Amino acid sequence: MRLIKFTHACVRLEDGDRRLLVDPGELAEDEAFEGVTDILVTHEHDDHVDLERIVALAGVRPLRIHGPASVRTLADEAGIGDVVTVVAAGDVFEAAGFPVTAVGGRHAEIYDGLPGCPNLGYVIDGVYHPGDSYFVPDIAVHTLLVPAAAPWGRHREAIEMTRAVAPDRAFPIHDRALSTDVGYGNFDAWMEHKGGTDYARIPLGESVTL
Repeated sequence: MRLIKFTHACVRLEDGDRRLLVDPGELAEDEAFEGVTDILVTHEHDDHVDLERIVALAGVRPLRIHGPASVRTLADEAGIGDVVTVVAAGDVFEAAGFPVTAVGGRHAEIYDGLPGCPNLGYVIDGVYHPGDSYFVPDIAVHTLLVPAAAPWGRHREAIEMTRAVAPDRAFPIHDRALSTDVGYGNFDAWMEHKGGTDYARIPLGESVTL
């Protein structure tokens, strides 16, 4: 299985002819969508779902999206609600041939309970994409995609989440806000020093074999 890193929170999993895209937001490259018919969306924020490109894609090929009810609401407003299957925490399903378990349920708090919206993490054949949360699932994870920078984020919580999940390896996502090598280097150094797992950064557009 290959994991390809795109800008910010977007990744694609590939295994043979199976392709599964997760959180293709407005910052993601167009190449992320190549050959994709199945998409997982953690929540409705623009940096995790680019509805305009998804509407365009739905017009040219069959499309299957799994996400929380709030994503279905956006899709209904855009006229493509029929392509979205609503899932909730605890649901187990298949997407692009991959086994998926939805976990978590709420977006991490920024301040005063905001944004207060749903957020699902997905454990995909042992790969965990938490979306905008530090939720620790109670199922085995061999590869953790750990959020690196956000208004709701802290290095401490990223490290604590990584230690609690105890994966075989971890890679950063949700990292566009760092934007410079200085920011990347600071986060990476802390994760390498204190994360308690094999940690590495995947260059944009490149992949690792899991």
